[in-house]
Amino acid sequence: MNRRTFLKRTTAAGIFTGFTVSGLGAGSANSRLNIAAIGVGGMGAGNVRKCAGENIVALCDVDLERGAETFNAFPKARRFRDFRLMFDQMAGEIDAVIVATPDHTHAVATMEAMRRGKHVYTQKPLTHSIWEARQLTEAARQYGVATQMGNQGHSSEGARLTVEWIRAGVIGEVREVHCWSDRPLRGTRFQGRMYWPQGLAERPREKPPVPGTLDWDLWLGPAPYRDYHPCYVPFNWRGWWDFGTGALGDMGCHIIDHPYWALKLGHPESVEASSSHIHAETAPLASLITYSFPAREGLPPVRMYWYDGGIKPPRPPELAPEDDWLVDGVLYVGDRGKIMHRSHGGTPELLPLSRMRGFKPPAKTLPRVKGSHEQNWIDACKGGTPACSNFEYAGPMTEVVLLGNLALRTEGLLTWDGPNMRVTNNDAANQYIQREYRSGWTL
Repeated sequence: MNRRTFLKRTTAAGIFTGFTVSGLGAGSANSRLNIAAIGVGGMGAGNVRKCAGENIVALCDVDLERGAETFNAFPKARRFRDFRLMFDQMAGEIDAVIVATPDHTHAVATMEAMRRGKHVYTQKPLTHSIWEARQLTEAARQYGVATQMGNQGHSSEGARLTVEWIRAGVIGEVREVHCWSDRPLRGTRFQGRMYWPQGLAERPREKPPVPGTLDWDLWLGPAPYRDYHPCYVPFNWRGWWDFGTGALGDMGCHIIDHPYWALKLGHPESVEASSSHIHAETAPLASLITYSFPAREGLPPVRMYWYDGGIKPPRPPELAPEDDWLVDGVLYVGDRGKIMHRSHGGTPELLPLSRMRGFKPPAKTLPRVKGSHEQNWIDACKGGTPACSNFEYAGPMTEVVLLGNLALRTEGLLTWDGPNMRVTNNDAANQYIQREYRSGWTL
């Protein structure tokens, strides 16, 4: 009897009351999960490797060349290009799914997995739009599966220390936070550094042939049709609004994560952006975004600033000339001091750094993650406690991150009704909350 048949029969018999789908695929903590992966080049390859102790039963990638290394590493796994076909043919053989596609297909692949009762690990940002994030959060509750977003810094010791220090009042009340990233400078070979391009004035006009290893229609998925061009694949899609979420979407789920968690930020009441360049096709080269959060749970209002493209907040006067001013990170300004840390769960430090000598940190109150971020999810799939960045947390946090992109695409101050997902002072901005899917694709 497969898992789906078991669920149907036991539910019908009335003996399944009080249990959820979560954990049933493995049976026990000692069982091995049957894992499928969608998008197995790039980050997906790393995610699969970290799950190699389980059974990797299916691998799906629209680009056979991009996925070749992972395909070859797991020769017993069945290979697919279309995840919908994979589910149709192997639904009863899959317990859990990794989704590591470009941003624009995260939601459709993740929702299909959850709808079929599969646990799911989805790369950051969780979705391409705010509406999609809300839908996945609600679906995870409905289907009772174990979920995790791939912002691996959330599993780190540094993240937990930051939350504990902030909540213990080490620097007093925090009303101001600065978050910054050097992305996307490296994409334009700016000063010899290379990430992905942003701030482009228009789409490419030439129409080169699609590589024989790539199914371009499947790569587009729910996004509007665009002619193939190597400026989109395999990596530079991040800066194009049709496919990616820019520097903020890419790095915000790492960098904004810790202050969102430590300060219990919830929904902001407004957001405002200014940038180096605004147009319909790509995110700007550099931006400054200001989020304003109201008082909540006895905590004071907070203003959080996001900087990217090489822009940084003013260097803190507490840093000595020889001290490192981080390439990306977070600075918390409290009424009794400051804390700074790097991205991806960097270890917090008091400013000036001399305060760290003799500093006695507060008690450790948060549970620690054993092993990798992926292992944390695997343990949850096997009936353990929910994964640390499950969709109940990651969905609302992703909404906050992506709200900054609404401000970037319209500029000016936007007032935000978070529970109802609506900008209340600029109807034009609301068009970016939910996108229209290409024919043949639905959530």
